[in-house]
Amino acid sequence: MGLRLAHKWAIASRLGPGGGGGTVEFPVVIVELFDEQSGITARGEAAPSSRYNEDVEGCLAFFAKVDAARLHFTDLESSRRYIDRIALGHPAAKGALDMAMLDGYGQMISQPVHKLFGLDFTNGAPLTSFSIGIDNPETIMEKVREASVYPCLKLKVGGPSDEANLSALRSVAPRVRLRLDANEAWGSKEEALTHLERLANDGFVEFIEQPMPASAPRSDWIWLKERSPIPLMADESYQTAADVSFCQECFHAVNVKLVKAGGITPAFEALQAARKSGLKTMLGCMIETSILISAAAHLAELTDFLDLDGNLLITNDPFSGVSCDRGFLAFPRNLPAFGLRVIPRPAT
Repeated sequence: MGLRLAHKWAIASRLGPGGGGGTVEFPVVIVELFDEQSGITARGEAAPSSRYNEDVEGCLAFFAKVDAARLHFTDLESSRRYIDRIALGHPAAKGALDMAMLDGYGQMISQPVHKLFGLDFTNGAPLTSFSIGIDNPETIMEKVREASVYPCLKLKVGGPSDEANLSALRSVAPRVRLRLDANEAWGSKEEALTHLERLANDGFVEFIEQPMPASAPRSDWIWLKERSPIPLMADESYQTAADVSFCQECFHAVNVKLVKAGGITPAFEALQAARKSGLKTMLGCMIETSILISAAAHLAELTDFLDLDGNLLITNDPFSGVSCDRGFLAFPRNLPAFGLRVIPRPAT
């Protein structure tokens, strides 16, 4: 399905010539697994990104190869092994099935998913940032006014108007907590440092995500980490737990996303590995429905920061799950698994 955005969405890696570009719709794939014996319908979601060589067509082709009879809510390990053997890669598609399996099992035993991982969740405590995409300063001011209830914002940078956009944000919200995300915008360590030094003049930036491409040499990242006036967070450089050694040396923190890790289970492993290595952790997202956002929120106890706002940026979420009240997350009480409800569609 196509998720409709409340505002045009632009990040550094998708900007066109002169800073134009962006999108007003983002495609996702919803997966449902139905168990005839229990009557349970379980759901997962793939939000594929071309950055990780995935798209909707590739997800659908992967799902077409899946023999649903090989998937069992009560045997998660063998089901995961089967899914992994189907083909290499496809983290978003595999993640959707990992989610659906955990959703089904959680419903079957009437437990929230965080309990399946030995975690807790304190309703109303976890705080998510709210993202402001790259735009012109006037539109940035409008977006920030609309987001006035959120105590923490994330501003996308890496475009031609970064300093003007930051000034526009501060003219509306002079004291709001702020995070920056460059999405691999700057091609060299020197260019990145120049921009970081300018952006650091704000004085209240918590961190910046991925200022250089993930392909930048380790030595360049180490050089930048030693000099950066703003803590560095890996996003595109940290996909799974296998990347922890590189990120421990080159970053201060990592951003874990279910769609790039391959689901809740590998995201859990990625968060644990990062924490053991001394890195700060964040759970992030793409443009997503409440399926993916709710699934990720169940791992909130393993994080220092949250950026789970993908469902807040769209106007046609077909589900409700984890709620967001002024940035603070909470789950419906007494609902198992992800805590999801289907939003009834108006009659046509």
